[in-house]
Amino acid sequence: MRPSTLRALKRAAELTRQNRLTEAVLIAEPVILAADSYEGDEILRWLAEHVTDFTGEDLKETP
Repeated sequence: MRPSTLRALKRAAELTRQNRLTEAVLIAEPVILAADSYEGDEILRWLAEHVTDFTGEDLKETP
């Protein structure tokens, strides 16, 4: 993933945690839409692995 894409996703996560969802989408959407299929797959994996970056919650599995 390009460094600029990663920076945008991290910034979007930060804004989401601050309840600034509109700003987060404005930052993340262009880089997601501009991604080719390879980078798009990397973005999807990163998002799945970093859900708590957006929610600020520790999502631990309960037995």
